[in-house]
Amino acid sequence: MATYLVTGAAGFIGSKVSELLLQAGHIVVGIDNMNDAYDVRLKDWRLAQSRNHANFRFHQFDICDRAAVSAFFSHLADGDLLPAAVINLAARAGVRQSVENPWVYFETNTTATLNLLDQCKTHDIRKFVLASTSSLYGQHNPMPYQEDQNTNQPLSPYAASKKAAEALCYTYHYLYGIDVTVFRYFTVYGPAGRPDMSLFRFVQWVSEGHAVLVYGDGQQSRDFTYVDDIARGTIAGLKPLGYEIINLGSDQPVVLMDALRTVEQLVGKPAQINFQPMHRADVLATWADIGKAERLLGWRPQMNLANGIRALVEWYQVNRLWTSQISTE
Repeated sequence: MATYLVTGAAGFIGSKVSELLLQAGHIVVGIDNMNDAYDVRLKDWRLAQSRNHANFRFHQFDICDRAAVSAFFSHLADGDLLPAAVINLAARAGVRQSVENPWVYFETNTTATLNLLDQCKTHDIRKFVLASTSSLYGQHNPMPYQEDQNTNQPLSPYAASKKAAEALCYTYHYLYGIDVTVFRYFTVYGPAGRPDMSLFRFVQWVSEGHAVLVYGDGQQSRDFTYVDDIARGTIAGLKPLGYEIINLGSDQPVVLMDALRTVEQLVGKPAQINFQPMHRADVLATWADIGKAERLLGWRPQMNLANGIRALVEWYQVNRLWTSQISTE
């Protein structure tokens, strides 16, 4: 049994990582500021899956606050609860929103990462895991995307903020010997997912008879990856690796319109499609080369898209009384 600190513990990926660690018998110290970047009811639902577990300790505060982070780690040290690893899954995510407010993205994704890394240095915590993004690959790299490709041309402040966080991780690895695993996640979906992501939107809009907004011609493709697979890979990355950047994706890109047709079939209703111009910060395709994850972690995704969407649709229908009211803006 080990103790792990998970930031973003009420977030989509953070809650699932916490759940799997608790199932494995570990202690999870969870942090989340419960902000209203999207409907807090989703965060409350996710948090409820772990709240009553005997080995789960939840703390609500903002990791952008350097003094609060410092005081919290001192409190953990006093209680003999310093973690074996910090798993930093707290983030402001989303490409389009970052164009509107880049400052909050850099505070949450970059400054907060620095705050955590500095406490790892101070308290001699030897392992750090960072959630990063496939958005770093931009539009200039050939596919499938490999971890050693050029990521110096991010198309959005979101991607730029994650690039900065990755760089800080390397700096702290080099200067202080912290073992760091950086994961570039590819289009994560599943039950209780983010409501700004396409599959959550499609399920809600088709279920409720709303117009389905499709940006561009719908022929863009995404490497949709199921949240449980992402969580398994993240936990596998807790092993000592030195400093590694690793893609976690399905390695099976799907055209957006094909994903929508699957949603229509599983919901049992046709979509009323409203095509809109593509956003400049969006990319035409994502596709992960996952050879490194296979080689270093023994990881491969297990969920196919049809079954993953089915799980999302079933979760949505069970919780439809309130999920139908979630804003997808």
